[in-house]
Order: sequence, then C-alpha cells, then structure tokens
Amino acid sequence: MELNGLRVSRETQARLQHFAALFQKWAKTINLVAPSTLDDLWHRHIADSSQIFQICPEPIRWADLGSGGGFPGVITAIFLAELQDGWVHLVESNHKKAAFLMTALRETEARGSVHAIRIEDAPAEIGECGAISARALADLDGLIGYAAPWMLGKENCRGFFHKGRDYLREIDEARGRWEFDLVEHKSAVEQESVILEISNLRRLV
Repeated sequence: MELNGLRVSRETQARLQHFAALFQKWAKTINLVAPSTLDDLWHRHIADSSQIFQICPEPIRWADLGSGGGFPGVITAIFLAELQDGWVHLVESNHKKAAFLMTALRETEARGSVHAIRIEDAPAEIGECGAISARALADLDGLIGYAAPWMLGKENCRGFFHKGRDYLREIDEARGRWEFDLVEHKSAVEQESVILEISNLRRLV
C-alpha cells in the first residue's frame, strides 16, 4: 500500500484500516468531521494527515492540538507504532471525541495518549515536546499562540500546521505578532494546500 508515494507496511496498513472502520462507526453518532467529507475519508483525512509523518518521520514527542477525529494525531501515532518509539499527546476537550480517540489508540495499538483538557492547560500537563501539530483548528496566529508555551525559546521544537488556499494571508497576519522561520511543504493531497513548518519562534508584541 502507498500513501502519497510513501510505502506503508502491512502492519501499518492494517492499523490504518482498523482506524478507518472505527471512525466510520463512531461518526454515525458523533460529529468527528464535516459529514460532506466522510465519503472521501482516505484521501481527505487519512492520506492528508499522513503527510505530517512523511515530513517529520522522527521518533519524537508530539502535542496534537484539537485532535477531534484523530487528524493528524492518531495517524502520526499509528506510524510511530512501527518505529516502536516516539509518542503523540492528543489534546481534545470534547469528552465524546476524547472517548473515540482513546478507543482508536487502544485498538490500533498506536503510540499516543489522550488529554481531555483545554489546550491552554495542556503545556503544564504534557511537558516538553519536539513537535506540535494541528489541523482545521484556528488561523495561523491562533495556532502559534496555542503552541507558544512549547516553542518559545526552544530551537528543537517545531510546529506543523495544515493550511488551505488562504495561507499567505494567515502568514502575513501572524508575522505582525511573531517572528519565526518558515518552510512551506506543498500538499500532495490538496493542490492549493500546504503544511507550514514553523521553528525558532520569537514573540514581537
């Protein structure tokens, strides 16, 4: 099996397929993603989320903010299972979604844990991380604000944020409050989308 040109092992493929089946089951009663995207689960959500691990395939500690239906946090945790190292801390304050995430991690034997708390409370509970991820959560300025407690003054902590066609405006707005190094990774799934890699974060105001 291949995802975005990445060869996926049989074990990881089985975990992803089990996750997809669980997701479809739970999505009948919980609004995990926009209903209009459910029929395209593999392309719009699983393949899209897998790009995070493809960009950063290191066995490190992640904080995944506003994890919702598990994108990209659970997908990253599934890939880490093959490495038998690294960990994803999924932050989701909605208790129904958090219950789904716990079930998904347990049944796929993925390397992650769920924190059913507000994002603002997560840094104190989780501690230091090497990477922060978030998808469909907030504009870039807001995301950097959430990630700042982990990233400010930490050269080794990077943020990886999915963004759509309006990402250039969001970058300009964020640069009014923050200074940071930026790498734009073009999406292999959505033509006008990117994954923004943020590092060396400094506060301007």
